[in-house]
Amino acid sequence: MVAPGKAGRKGPSAPLPKLNLCGDIGFKIARDGTWYYRGSPIERRSLVKLFASVLRLEEDGAYYLQTPVEKVPIAVEGLPFLAVEMRREGEGEAQALTFRTNVDDVVTAGSGHPLGFEAEGSGSFTPYILVRDGLKARLTRAVYYELASLTVARPGGSGVWSGGAFFVFPEGSRAT
Repeated sequence: MVAPGKAGRKGPSAPLPKLNLCGDIGFKIARDGTWYYRGSPIERRSLVKLFASVLRLEEDGAYYLQTPVEKVPIAVEGLPFLAVEMRREGEGEAQALTFRTNVDDVVTAGSGHPLGFEAEGSGSFTPYILVRDGLKARLTRAVYYELASLTVARPGGSGVWSGGAFFVFPEGSRAT
């Protein structure tokens, strides 16, 4: 039975006491979204989705797979998830852009799930959407181009509307 007020909770995870910190056992998420265990890709999508559901980002930037009793470090190349699909509803300031990740998380860009751009070398950037608890999904090239086609010019810069928020694109940059 779920306690009142606990169902569907979306806020940050409560800290878990006395976790056993395990050493590195060979988990990795590659830049292309492939999950690996000891150098071999994890082929079972259901297993990847299970691992993704317990993925946590620590304040120091380290990623862990965290259960109620232990946490295991996981190497992440870039961002842990990919935004592989975008759906648009409405237009202008009433527009809502909903993204699906490679692990089937679905989020609508807005104040709770902002779109952003991480600066890379030589003036490029990585576009992303915040999925949950500090975990971000990099927009795939196709999704980014679809998003870029929706930009509108405003004082302060060009960008897109979603969920009542306006997200400004970096000027003079290119996506990676």
